[in-house]
Amino acid sequence: MRARLLVLLLPAFLSASRPTSQTTWRLGLRGVGPIRYGMNLSEAARALREKLNVAPTEPGSGCDYVHASAAPEGLDFMVIDSVIERADVFRGDATTLSGAHIGSTEDEVKALYRGRIEVQEHPYTGPEGHYLVYVPRDPADSAFRMIFETDGHKVTAYRAGRKPAVQLIEGCT
Repeated sequence: MRARLLVLLLPAFLSASRPTSQTTWRLGLRGVGPIRYGMNLSEAARALREKLNVAPTEPGSGCDYVHASAAPEGLDFMVIDSVIERADVFRGDATTLSGAHIGSTEDEVKALYRGRIEVQEHPYTGPEGHYLVYVPRDPADSAFRMIFETDGHKVTAYRAGRKPAVQLIEGCT
């Protein structure tokens, strides 16, 4: 009986011990998947059950990017001084907790985050292009932002994380 119970429970145990599936990697204000902004690289590696290797953008800068193999394609993490500060989505079909994604229209993003979006001119593609900046209501979330970059019509990239890293226009450069 004990062996039969073990055989029945083993598949459930194995699936529960695997890293989070890509379908649950929805970007939020405080994190994405099992990663929370503010985690150091070793905490993130434990949460993902994988080694994380940063790809330095500039030697000695202290700012790098890392892609977790469990994360959706096109979703990378900005790491500053070994701490995950933000997540960037440049391509792929990753979505936010509310359902925004690359290709969402400006009106869709404004509707999903009604009353919380500040529209700013994109520093490179404005006045046509915009930054749609999600500003949280809860004071406990005041250190976080979500920023959607648009071409004036649709989202072309987005990111979320802690200030000031999430506000860096050119990432680590």
